[in-house]
Amino acid sequence: MVDVSQHDMVPEHSVLDEGDLDEVLSEYDIKRTDLPKIKRTDPALPDDAEVGDVIEIVRDSRTTDTATVYRLVVE
Repeated sequence: MVDVSQHDMVPEHSVLDEGDLDEVLSEYDIKRTDLPKIKRTDPALPDDAEVGDVIEIVRDSRTTDTATVYRLVVE
């Protein structure tokens, strides 16, 4: 079976630790539940991601070098 998380076209996904999460939430003045969602079954998620975690996704961008987005893991 193919591990899609290792494919060149899949951006880097990592679990955000609580300290960094607090900074992100305060910067955008939002709650964790205001973040866009990503399903736990998404094959690009790291193996250690659990429901309730926030995932940091770093993508290539045409206008800047990288674009960072955040997703809340849901069932």
